[in-house]
Amino acid sequence: MDSQTRTELEAAAFRTLLEHLDRRSDVQNIDMMNLAGFCRNCLSRWYQEAANARGIEMDKDAAREIIYGMPYDDWKARHQTEASAAQQEAFVKSFAENVGSKG
Repeated sequence: MDSQTRTELEAAAFRTLLEHLDRRSDVQNIDMMNLAGFCRNCLSRWYQEAANARGIEMDKDAAREIIYGMPYDDWKARHQTEASAAQQEAFVKSFAENVGSKG
């Protein structure tokens, strides 16, 4: 497979992931972090870092709007619920395992 085709397939898969996450707004970021070690905010950070590495100025809010499909504060108001004590406890463990060890 040539590089251009690979890039196009990766982009298509990423767009499908974003569409899936948009349809599953019931899935909370904390649950994603606890189960998979990443969430929508991680995706937006990775997107921002990729843009910045290529000399494209992008701040956190702009990257989040791309990933969430709307301003982050709007998404939180519409979809985010209060995390339970059990979710918060699992997050502390997950964060240490998935993010904390990376810096």
